[in-house]
Amino acid sequence: MSEDMLMYEKQIWQDHCQYIAGVDEVGRGCLFGDVVAAAVILPQDLVIDGVMDSKKLSEKKRNLLYEVILDKAVSVGVGFADAQTIDRINIKQATRLAMLDAIGQLSVKPDYLLIDAEKVDSDIPQLSVIKGDALSQTIAAASIVAKVTRDRLCQGEWEAMYPEYGIAVHKGYATKLHREQILALGATPMHRKSFMRNLFVRQQELF
Repeated sequence: MSEDMLMYEKQIWQDHCQYIAGVDEVGRGCLFGDVVAAAVILPQDLVIDGVMDSKKLSEKKRNLLYEVILDKAVSVGVGFADAQTIDRINIKQATRLAMLDAIGQLSVKPDYLLIDAEKVDSDIPQLSVIKGDALSQTIAAASIVAKVTRDRLCQGEWEAMYPEYGIAVHKGYATKLHREQILALGATPMHRKSFMRNLFVRQQELF
C-alpha cells in the first residue's frame, strides 16, 4: 500500500486526534437487503499492506484482509439499515443512519471521522472524502469490513431465507437474473419497494 493512503490520517494526527474512524457503506445500489456500514479505528501509523477500495479486491483477498483488520483494529463497528427503513426515509438518509449505527458500535469513541462521500449528524469532527476508499486506508478498511459483512449475509442467512432468488450469486444487485426472479416470483419483504418502481414500469413498457 502506498504511504499516500495515510495522507488524510497524518494531517489529522498532527492535530492531536489519536482515534480516527474510517466510515464506509456497501449495498447502496441493491434492490434487496440492508445497506451495511462499517466504522474502523486503526492504530496510529499502522500500514496494512493490500488495503484498498474493497470493490477492487478479489473475494479471497477481501476475506484475508477482513481478518487482519479485525485483528489489528483498535475498534470496529458495523451498522445496518433495512429495506423498510430505506423505503421510508430514502437510501441517502438510511445510509447515514447505518453509518451512525456503525460509529455507535465502536468500543472507543473516535476523535475524528473520515467518511466516504457522506456526512453524518454527529458532534464528532468529520471530513467527507470523495472516493475516500481509494484515498484513505482507514476508509478502505471500513469498506472491506462492510463488504465482507454484507456478502456473508447474502451467501448465508439471506440466501437460506430466499433460495429461489439467487441472493448468494448477485448479492441483491439488479442483475438480469435478479430482475427476472422478482418479476416471476414477486418481491420479498427484504426487497426495497422504492427501488423497484422503475423496474416494473420498464417491464410493462415491453408489452
